[in-house]
Amino acid sequence: MPNNTNIVIDQLATIDGDELASVDAWWRANNYLTIGQIYLKSNPLLRAELTDDDIKPRLLGHWGTSPGLSFIYAHASRLIRHTEQQMIYLAGPGHGGPALVAASYLEGTYSDVFPKVSLDETGLTRLCRQFSAPGGIPSHVSVTTPGSIHEGGELGYVLMHAFGAVMDNPDLVALAVVGDGEAETGPLEGSWKGISFLNPAHDGAVLPILHLNGAKIAGPTVLGRKDPAEVRSLLEGHGYEVLEVGGDDLPGMHERFAAALATAYGRIREIQDEWREGDGDPSAAEYPRPRWPMIVFRSPKGWTGPKEVDGVQIEGTWRAHQVPLSGVKNDPEHLELLRQWMQSYRPDELFDESGAPSALVLANNPQGAARMSAHPAANGGLLTQDLEMPDIADFAVEVPKPATVFAESTRALGELMKQLYLRNPQNFRSFSPDETNSNRIGAIFDVSDRNSMERVTPTDVKISAEGRVMEVLSEHNCHGWLEGYNLTGRHGLFATYEAFAMVSASQTIQHSKWLEEASHLDWRAKIPSLNVLLTSTCWRNDHNGFSHQGPGLIQNVLSQRGDVARIYLPPDANCLLSVARHSFQSRSHVNLIVIDKQPQLQYLTLEQAEEHCRRGAGVWEWAGNEEPDSDLEPDIVLGCAGDVVTMEVIAAAQILSERLPGLRVRVVNVVNLMTLSRPKDHPNGMSEVRFSELFTDTVDVIFSFHGYPGAIHQLVHGRPDADRFHVRGFIEQGTTTTPFDMVVRNQASRYHLVMDAINNSKRRPRGAAELHEWCQAQLRRHSAYIVEHLEDMPEVRDWVMQDPGSESTGETGES
Repeated sequence: MPNNTNIVIDQLATIDGDELASVDAWWRANNYLTIGQIYLKSNPLLRAELTDDDIKPRLLGHWGTSPGLSFIYAHASRLIRHTEQQMIYLAGPGHGGPALVAASYLEGTYSDVFPKVSLDETGLTRLCRQFSAPGGIPSHVSVTTPGSIHEGGELGYVLMHAFGAVMDNPDLVALAVVGDGEAETGPLEGSWKGISFLNPAHDGAVLPILHLNGAKIAGPTVLGRKDPAEVRSLLEGHGYEVLEVGGDDLPGMHERFAAALATAYGRIREIQDEWREGDGDPSAAEYPRPRWPMIVFRSPKGWTGPKEVDGVQIEGTWRAHQVPLSGVKNDPEHLELLRQWMQSYRPDELFDESGAPSALVLANNPQGAARMSAHPAANGGLLTQDLEMPDIADFAVEVPKPATVFAESTRALGELMKQLYLRNPQNFRSFSPDETNSNRIGAIFDVSDRNSMERVTPTDVKISAEGRVMEVLSEHNCHGWLEGYNLTGRHGLFATYEAFAMVSASQTIQHSKWLEEASHLDWRAKIPSLNVLLTSTCWRNDHNGFSHQGPGLIQNVLSQRGDVARIYLPPDANCLLSVARHSFQSRSHVNLIVIDKQPQLQYLTLEQAEEHCRRGAGVWEWAGNEEPDSDLEPDIVLGCAGDVVTMEVIAAAQILSERLPGLRVRVVNVVNLMTLSRPKDHPNGMSEVRFSELFTDTVDVIFSFHGYPGAIHQLVHGRPDADRFHVRGFIEQGTTTTPFDMVVRNQASRYHLVMDAINNSKRRPRGAAELHEWCQAQLRRHSAYIVEHLEDMPEVRDWVMQDPGSESTGETGES
């Protein structure tokens, strides 16, 4: 470290005099405002007698973790003032919301974005009254809290978000407070390993602070009760240099924590300087993975709150978790205890005559964007730069005729992403649980290694400290890292096997909720979309078996609000390229893209795909047999959304066209699932006129869907005669079997679709009964064939679309 940095860190290590008074005053003010938000609807400075009329009718909020969160925040602000370090604050115990709201208020940022919550007594009253109240704000560190990129409502994700935030962000430190209740969750326990992927040369730093206050809602925490030596061993085993601070004595705790924070910061700077200014190759053996610092911070739960109430201990127990004094409105003794508690912070020292924070409090605040509540990285849309996007025509698949050539569609996406890596070296990353090559997007390895800060052996391939392709066998980490990356203004893709996207499905939902609420705040700038690619899908995981077969994430995303949720089911490579480009360029959406990685038929040229994706759905005239310019309605409509089911629909349409030529068949493919909605239900929903043009108003529709059939019924609810939609999809039938047997087992094969068409068409031409019997015979033949030959029948396995009038459709097997 440069000498001047050493001097600053030495100064940080000691706190006394006016500076100690300012830090302590800021902390007391924050605690005071936290209590005010939980309890008060009026009289926030207690300048009148406190009465039951000043108390909210319903007391909500969490006190227990809040004093510790505020204490850490106060000292982090002091560090920023001394060092000008860029820092954001992530509160794992997000239920300590009033503490972070109070922090942003004391820093002035809250009033900047919510002018009605002004820095005076009127604003203080509004601040307290609005908390966890109708027409107000949530109780967590939600999207309405300036400086927050992490709500912490669902525990377990704070370190993931912190690590994602600092990737390719070399000047940023993410201070991540991990609650000891949160530390019991699986996602959090798996996320300590983030330091195995953080490169000090081009990434920022994460400073975890494990806040052990010993209790959860109604009992002790595991780490809080463990011997401190065991906790230290656990964290050192993860690779951290552990610093410990504990107690409840003042000013001793201020002094000890200031010293520990200075030591941790000094170590971060040493590591970064060594990697950024040292001689030699950073990936060489003399630069092993750094031992990053972290702090274990032990303080009583509900610190500085009531020690006893009605003869029962509160401070330091689980009873302090939420509202330590209940019944205040109706219990004069408890009301008096609340008054004494609030007065113990000496509010006359903390707020001036107007009700604004006093000069002593304000002296601890950094200035401008250096304030953690105002840092642009915590409002990442302010920093977002558009991706430099290549021309997707460079990666298009040639399709001379529909449904006659095969390609692994996701390989085209990999080539596109390779160029995104090249053109956006600090602004785009791929995140995948050890499946980049498996999912056929491995072209990115041509330009970037996998990232690993652990030792590299001679047998490793494309692994180095300089790599920026993120692979870790944890859907939670991949998802959370990308969220942190997006929330701080950068772009990326999370690719995973379809079934195991459900491991992190709750994260998808929580991020959707964040984006939904952010859309109502004009000061929250739009951020890059969360792009999720699902491959190795249920229909083509025949080799892995039932455990790998599940399209459930579609249903989860479908339930989110239309201003955020997007679901794309590109049937081929060129549609995938069009959808991916749109998704990468979009803002503040959750884009779910579902397509398999196996060789599959290709249908549209790039020009056709672009138009098809622009409209979201369309009639594929080449797949049906309607007469051009005919005024006659079709007898049956075959709809499809998804790659494998689209192939089955086209095969079914060809069987019908050849064996029942008198039956008028229309094929409609849907690539943007949300277009099926009504415009009032989703912004991508197609108009009534457009819907009628595709599906008519009266003709029955046999719809073949990639996911659970109920999704389509949900989407077309309210459309003309919605009961005419008969949906085939995944119905939880699966095993280790052949590809075609998967569609047979789920009653979504071409033969099932043909029989459905016969049963539901407006007319039944001559030969319909014979064709129905033939389909049943084909299904019986299939079942026997796969047991004997261990593969699908040739006419299915090798099926491609034949030109009209050709000699064979490939469907002439013996019945």
